[in-house]
Amino acid sequence: MDDKSNKLFFIPVLAVLFVMIGYQYICPAGSTSCRFRTGQSSIGLGFLLSKYSPRFDIDIEAQDTDEDGSITFQSKFNFTLEDLERHVDFDIKGNDVIVFLHIQKTGGTTFGRHLVRNIKLERPCDCKAGQKKCTCHRPGKAESWLFSRFSTGWSCGLHADWTELTNCVPAIMNKKQRKDAPLSQRNLYYITLLRDPVSRYLSEWKHVQRGATWKTAIHMCDGRPPTPAELPACYNGADWTGVSLAEFMACPSNLASNRQTRMLADLSLVGCYNLSSMSTARRAELLLGSAKRNLRRMAFFGLTEFQRKTQLLFECTFGLRFMEPFTQLNSTRAGAVGVGLAVRRYIEHLNALDVQLYEYARELFVWRVQRCRRRLRERRREQRRARREQRVSRARQCEKGEL
Repeated sequence: MDDKSNKLFFIPVLAVLFVMIGYQYICPAGSTSCRFRTGQSSIGLGFLLSKYSPRFDIDIEAQDTDEDGSITFQSKFNFTLEDLERHVDFDIKGNDVIVFLHIQKTGGTTFGRHLVRNIKLERPCDCKAGQKKCTCHRPGKAESWLFSRFSTGWSCGLHADWTELTNCVPAIMNKKQRKDAPLSQRNLYYITLLRDPVSRYLSEWKHVQRGATWKTAIHMCDGRPPTPAELPACYNGADWTGVSLAEFMACPSNLASNRQTRMLADLSLVGCYNLSSMSTARRAELLLGSAKRNLRRMAFFGLTEFQRKTQLLFECTFGLRFMEPFTQLNSTRAGAVGVGLAVRRYIEHLNALDVQLYEYARELFVWRVQRCRRRLRERRREQRRARREQRVSRARQCEKGEL
């Protein structure tokens, strides 16, 4: 009797061990293939693991399992339907203009080349060998539909920010228009790219270490550039070649810190570069709020860590198609920089606003890609339905001898 009881006892124990071993084999630690679902969330474990890591390219389509394409992930931000829906009736033959706000070290150079060389257009951009700029004219007009580094150059200043562009672009576009033509009311569609703040900061440090300066940047705000007292130089001499990471982080006026937030915010709200106009806390609050608002209202933004999703979202937003797929480069100079946890935490501290902005942008990006995929599925369903109805109609006509 005791032997039989022992056998009965060991059966469930062995079954549990078998399940545990099998789970570890199928879903090893760190795997993003096993997704847990609750009544509140259909975003998988991979999403949680990849919150700030560029190593994971979230398969957003795999998350979207609801029949109607909706997701039940509870957003920590109060996005409205208007925030999530981004589809632009871009009229390339009319007066619409795409304005690219190019933030340093976010992959903007690669994306900018995609805009002038990779979009399938009735009248492709004319890019001549040996020339940095391409001519991107509308069909039938000697007028540009794209305002970017590779089409119009740095017309509003080197790496012009939101404050500079919104005050400069309309006047520049009107200046380029024929003198005998009436001033046009243009739709200006602003776009940009964002990147993980720590990776972007390290990438900028390495770029500056190699000799980059961006000295010719104007930083125009409220009709004037900042004074030397408002924006002191971080180094003496022609450049900052060879700067160590410690020196780079130690300069309080280094524009690399929170660069993405500052370049997307309306600097007029905080007295431009005059840091004495208000408290540090109030300035940070206004900058972050303005950057989030402007990013949310932009026609499009992409994330450097998610090239394929960025391509999909741009095509879905503007109705334009790229001829070649975007490539995800997982090997970068910033990725090759080994920093300890303490240094990483300090970089996050220096870029606290960018960290919050990126968290906000990433969630909004996920939602927008989700809704884009839903529209694409609905369009495919409509096309399949139309083809079925056409086949049925033709079959009936054949039966009646009408064909």
